[in-house]
This record gives sequence, structure tokens and C-alpha cells, in this order.
Amino acid sequence: MGQDSIEQHRRYVAISYVFMFLALFTIVFAVFAYLLARKVAIVDNAEVWIHAHALWIMRNVLLFIMIVCFASLWFIPLFFFAWDSALWVTGMTVAGVIFSAIAWLFLLNAWINGLAKYFKNKAVF
Repeated sequence: MGQDSIEQHRRYVAISYVFMFLALFTIVFAVFAYLLARKVAIVDNAEVWIHAHALWIMRNVLLFIMIVCFASLWFIPLFFFAWDSALWVTGMTVAGVIFSAIAWLFLLNAWINGLAKYFKNKAVF
């Protein structure tokens, strides 16, 4: 295993953490974080702690996307103008905001924990 591939794996994981942070603002960057982490996760000769970080990023990004999809379901009644004045629509919107906040806080916590372990060169699990 060459030094260049080790540095490339570290660079991919670092860029994945940057995209993971940017995913807090728009979900498109979550896909980029997943794809870059996947490049490291499928390599056989990666260091163990780098491999663990790649799997950590992939796991948390997938969980974040699933929570965001679930949260977005609660906003569907807002698209129908006739339902806009109903009280249950307001309740569903509040539930959607709560689930969106849970998704955002989940990814923020995963990002902080992962980045703290990355700077220490330790496995994140």
C-alpha cells in the first residue's frame, strides 16, 4: 500500500466530512458525502480507522436521508390550498418541523462525533 493511496483515502474522508456538514443546509451534499465515503469503504487496503470513518459517514448519511424523507411526508397537506385553513394541517406541519429538527440535530451530532475522532486518528465506532 503506497503512501499516495493513504493520503487519498484521508482526503476523501475529509472531503466527505465537509460535504456532510454542507448536507445540514441542503440534502444534495449528502449524496456527495456518501459517494466519496463509498470510494474509501470499498477499498480493501484502506487503514482500519479510515475505513471506519467511511462506514460511519455512509451510515449516518443514509439515516439522515431516511429521517428527512419521513419528515417531508408531514408537509404534504400544505400543498393543497383547500386544506390550508384546517387545524390538523397545522398540527402536521408542526410535526414535520419537529422531525426535520431531529434529522438536522442527528446529522450535526454525527458530524461532530466523527470529526472529533478523525482529528485524533481513531476509529469512530
